[in-house]
Amino acid sequence: AVVSTQSTGTHNMMKSHCKGVVNGFPLKLSSTQVEVKEVEFNADFITRMLERLEWGALVEAASQLGVADGLPEMVPSSGKEAEEEEDVLRKIHHVLLEVEITEGELECPETGRKFPIKNGIPDMRLNEDE
Repeated sequence: AVVSTQSTGTHNMMKSHCKGVVNGFPLKLSSTQVEVKEVEFNADFITRMLERLEWGALVEAASQLGVADGLPEMVPSSGKEAEEEEDVLRKIHHVLLEVEITEGELECPETGRKFPIKNGIPDMRLNEDE
């Protein structure tokens, strides 16, 4: 079985489910160990992903990891303009798919509850009282 590791792309889809949490997104991301793994670039895939991303959360996560250099503040428009900006698409690809958090934690923005990331896998299990 393939287990997804914690990347900023995965982070962009996660939220806290603690009791009483209304939104729980985006989780604050902190790392003690990050690995960069090469993944084949596919401009078409990245262009299609743009409309599915919560852009502000991606930029914030990239900033928290120190890899936000070169990311535009606003999401590039999908379509021809984005395809012409291959260098920007490559940066987004790098942040989304190649930067993996192997050790660290995710923090609920509402409760402050911390969820550990060990060996690249976030542990989002809750205690019975949560």
